[in-house]
Amino acid sequence: MQPDSQLLITLVEMKMPFGRFKGVLLCDLPVSYLEWFNRKGFPEGKLGVLLQTMLEIKMNGLDDLLNPLKKK
Repeated sequence: MQPDSQLLITLVEMKMPFGRFKGVLLCDLPVSYLEWFNRKGFPEGKLGVLLQTMLEIKMNGLDDLLNPLKKK
């Protein structure tokens, strides 16, 4: 299965809308914060899907996958 390219683009463009890391790009959130959501429960909807996806990317060491998508 191919990764959803629009989902990946959103990860490098969208900023966290609330909380301790408000304003930080989703792709730049620390693993510890994503793991906290994993334990406490991800938000509903698209944001939850994006955070879960980012956790999977970071846990599997695939951060470099996003580098070509980041705006310079």
